Amino acid sequence: MTLQAFGLILLAGLIHALWNIAAKKAGGDARFAFFTSVLMMVVWAPLGWWLGRSAVPLWGVREWAIVAVSGLLHVLYYVILLRGYRKADLTVVYPLARGTGPLLSSLTAIVLLGERLTAWGALGIAAVVGGVFLIAGGPALLRAGRGGGQAQRRLRKGLLYGLLTGVFIASYTVVDGYAVKAMLLSPILVDYMGNLVRVAVLAPVALRRPAELRPLWTSQWRFALLVGTVSPIAYVLVLFAMQSAPLSLVAPAREVSMLFAALIGGHLLGEGDRGARVMGAVLIAAGVAALALG
Repeated sequence: MTLQAFGLILLAGLIHALWNIAAKKAGGDARFAFFTSVLMMVVWAPLGWWLGRSAVPLWGVREWAIVAVSGLLHVLYYVILLRGYRKADLTVVYPLARGTGPLLSSLTAIVLLGERLTAWGALGIAAVVGGVFLIAGGPALLRAGRGGGQAQRRLRKGLLYGLLTGVFIASYTVVDGYAVKAMLLSPILVDYMGNLVRVAVLAPVALRRPAELRPLWTSQWRFALLVGTVSPIAYVLVLFAMQSAPLSLVAPAREVSMLFAALIGGHLLGEGDRGARVMGAVLIAAGVAALALG
């Protein structure tokens, strides 16, 4: 990986962690996702129009199909992520979600594609599992299945939503990586046109109870504007990095965002066990780096 590509990923990781903290503080649902998608569409419309006015008319069924699939996967990812933030701690959901994507990709390659597991790969998997254990509460994880208290239920929900979000992260990463590397589509247009799909998919859900939209908008629009403005920057930087570096390296390198989230999120949100969760995030980051080498 070039220094330029790594720099893009590092900056993207910081931005990604910051907008996830804003989304956590908003406490929104699918309607918050709709707000952010609409604001994203409006804020980035000039750039989308400028780049798309000559390229998009040349798109065929294949291009529109890949953008539509990308948009749907991003909707599922974002809605599940927001639900996880409402049900559990960011410092559980976020690192789990970010750490399982590369892990799932590696395991899929081993099981379905017959790739061999190297020593680096084995160490990477062990580090990710250890990091997940620490982030989930360490020894408390062993008691989560037996306990019936509120803390244990919140922990279990964090595990569930974090892992499920990771599945969709792995899915859209592969789809979007194919779009920008194999189909040579513009990273900005892949994200912007995919966001139009997200607006269309989320609109029926958001407008189902219109009377509830005004109070939600009043309390959430600042967070939605922040997320809608900066989140495309983070992801487009990653897509540009994918054009010049292998996907198998870019996906693990993105997990540097977990360190920012564990450090910044734990401080701003006052979530407990920060030391263990930061150590867990470091382990997951080391693990996914080892997976890239293996």
